[in-house]
Amino acid sequence: MVDDIKILKELSLAEQLRRVARLWRNVADKELAPLGLTHPRWTALWKLQNLNDNVSQKALAKALEIELASLMRTLNQLEEQNLIVRNCSETDKRVRIVSLTDEGKAMIEKVEARILQIRRDLMAGISKEELSQFKRTVELIAHNALAQLNESEHD
Repeated sequence: MVDDIKILKELSLAEQLRRVARLWRNVADKELAPLGLTHPRWTALWKLQNLNDNVSQKALAKALEIELASLMRTLNQLEEQNLIVRNCSETDKRVRIVSLTDEGKAMIEKVEARILQIRRDLMAGISKEELSQFKRTVELIAHNALAQLNESEHD
């Protein structure tokens, strides 16, 4: 543990952010594994619920910032677990709509409870003010990065 903190302090800010995100993900994955959920599965369920359910596969992939082809395996697995169903859109038969099943909705409740507990555990010792400032800083970095990317696209 002490060695991990020493390594973290020696990394650049970008490396620190990447490492913290990876550690957070690993903690979440470890906590959610007993539910039969891998990272791609639980994040797809979480995002589907946050999109208010009943969305196209394409919209879900876009929201997850992954390619549709990458999402298909995960959706197949979630369907096998009876956590989602996919149906053709009533307006365009080429479009497949992803919906949570009752089992999927129950699973989301379990996931939410565990994710919120993980968040509380990982945020232990951080004041609301510190967290608010960190959030503003990360949002500014993201804004600046997006502006630079958009600027590069127009050059």
